[in-house]
Amino acid sequence: MKIRTVNIILLLAFVALLFVHLNAWAQEEDKPEVSVGVGAFSKYIWRGYELSDESIVIQPSVTVGYKGFSINMWGNLDTDPDDMDPDTPDESEWNETDFTLAHDRSFGPVGLGVGYIYYGLDSIDDSQEVYLCIGLDIPLSPSLTAYREISHMPGWYFNLEISQSFDLFKGVTLDFSGSVGYYCSDDDTIVEIDDNLNPTTEKYRNLHDGLVSIALTIPIGKYCTFSPTVAYSFPLPDDADNLLTSTSFSNDSDFFICGGTLSICF
Repeated sequence: MKIRTVNIILLLAFVALLFVHLNAWAQEEDKPEVSVGVGAFSKYIWRGYELSDESIVIQPSVTVGYKGFSINMWGNLDTDPDDMDPDTPDESEWNETDFTLAHDRSFGPVGLGVGYIYYGLDSIDDSQEVYLCIGLDIPLSPSLTAYREISHMPGWYFNLEISQSFDLFKGVTLDFSGSVGYYCSDDDTIVEIDDNLNPTTEKYRNLHDGLVSIALTIPIGKYCTFSPTVAYSFPLPDDADNLLTSTSFSNDSDFFICGGTLSICF
């Protein structure tokens, strides 16, 4: 399904109204935070799924935050899509626009976050999720996030993540992260796939994907940073391998991703 224009207009209007409201009420020492970024990557991988086929993807993002509340708009431009739109097989395609509303708070070393995500997708039905995250401000910064699909594919996705940064020199940091995911389907929308890559009648409920990444955060002046990144995504058990292989463009389930993100915060 094409991204619904009315929903996008309403959400963009909400972003504009929120930004005006925050600017009007913020004091000099307590202003809204705005960040703008654009990333370029060798592949688009989401929760282990391969969503691009041998093409560079460009992913811009805008976030406005104030006193723990934030709104984000994120998009994906596939520079060489694999027939996602038969009318433009040789053209770049903007095939996803996501909106996230979030609120985060800290209670000593414990951080809590709640949010709503709207996935505006091309060629398939749009999706919606709500999530709850709990994290600890201790070494490795462990966090656990539970996502609940609330539209047409009811199910849960749980993600356990750790990360650590090390100061190198002149503000440059070396950043490591790793995560594992568990997927639990509530209906037959997502089912187990057998070793011959044929669907079964069993609901898919399994450890799902792993992701490890290494990045540098390099400051450029006062407001900009550049973050080159290398990541590796892989399935966990054989059931996840079968599912991810059956849905991929390349008939594979583990992927190396490289790229970088340029960000401006003010």
